[in-house]
Amino acid sequence: MANSLDTIGIMKIIPHRHPFLLIDKVEDYVPGEYAIAYKNFTYDEYFFRGHFPEYPIVPGVITVEALAQTGAVCILSQEEFKGRIALFAGVDRCKFKGSVVPGDQVRLETRITAMKNTFGIGEAVATVNGNVVVKATLKFAILPKGAEV
Repeated sequence: MANSLDTIGIMKIIPHRHPFLLIDKVEDYVPGEYAIAYKNFTYDEYFFRGHFPEYPIVPGVITVEALAQTGAVCILSQEEFKGRIALFAGVDRCKFKGSVVPGDQVRLETRITAMKNTFGIGEAVATVNGNVVVKATLKFAILPKGAEV
């Protein structure tokens, strides 16, 4: 049976908030294994005012961040990491294979492939209408409880 989350459920797991919460819903996830989420991009997104007014495209790094937030739902939903913050430790083999534009719904999937203590690696893929737009290997570190950033 699928575990799904709406925006309120997502915000109970990860610390991101508007305007930087970049996932609208989680279709399914298994703590510590994977998460599948969606982001619906509208013309009202704050970055379209400057990227680019005549040809609006979602910045690639925004899609990568959405993939990271998807992975954060997977990791931070584990009992031992609840209430913590996951930070980027690196991005490898990132490929931008297509554009995301206003009106697109992006499917975000991040699978955790390695975990050692509070460091991990996830394989992430973003698609629009079944076409890959971003692929990347995401490395992350989980801050200790109460740590200041």
